[in-house]
Amino acid sequence: MAQRPRELTPFVSARHLFGAELRRHREQAGLSLERLAAIVKYSRSHLSRIEIAEVMPPPDLAELLDAAFGTDGIFGKVYELAKREVHPDQYRRLMELEARAREIEEYGGQLVPGLVQTEDYARALFRVSNPAASPEAIEEKVAARMSRQALLRAEPPPHLSVILDEAAVRRPVGGPQVMRTQLAALIEIVDTPTSVVQVLPFDHGEHALAGGSLKLVTLEDRTAVAYEESIGTGTLIEDSDTVSAHRRVYDLLRAYALSPSRTATFIGSVMEALPS
Repeated sequence: MAQRPRELTPFVSARHLFGAELRRHREQAGLSLERLAAIVKYSRSHLSRIEIAEVMPPPDLAELLDAAFGTDGIFGKVYELAKREVHPDQYRRLMELEARAREIEEYGGQLVPGLVQTEDYARALFRVSNPAASPEAIEEKVAARMSRQALLRAEPPPHLSVILDEAAVRRPVGGPQVMRTQLAALIEIVDTPTSVVQVLPFDHGEHALAGGSLKLVTLEDRTAVAYEESIGTGTLIEDSDTVSAHRRVYDLLRAYALSPSRTATFIGSVMEALPS
């Protein structure tokens, strides 16, 4: 029995509208996904994921679809909207993508990123960001953050790269003991078969990500997204050209950062300087 096609929701976002129009025109033309894949030179699985709005269309696909269906630039116009919109479900979508990631690369400017935080470090941050929250609400947030870290223990786990600004290493979140435990946890993953941690020292000076944070998530098929975050807000970026630009910035920071072995030594010296 053939699997029933997933119901589409073109009203959710421009990305969903692009996928719904792709399916509608494909079916009107009497084309299977396999046949359309042969015409536009994209894989069947990739087109299927675009139809259900699981991934952003690549930049050149809109023009190829307009040519294939004779739609006079409609797909190009919808793509221009899709690549600029802010998705209302972006954080949930980020977590879904993280769970399927083969590579996660993250820069932390002021704080240790959530994927490698200890419980007490995360708890201190949640408390200070919402002092009126009940202890139960805080613990629920801590548990949710710790549950996300399970993806690092998957088989196989994603390859993890973390660049920490020196400020993130020196800021004693939660007090000396909490920070000492957090720094020790970072040393454990500083250089393993699936993880690398590097510190970008103050003496490097200014750089393109100063004052912000960045996460790059790459899937098995090399589809990549970027996620920028500031206080209380975040932006999921799926446009491939913009993601590539962010990757170049990240790669440049990695070149300027300390090596993993020097990072371990540096973090160890910060631990020793913490008051007992």
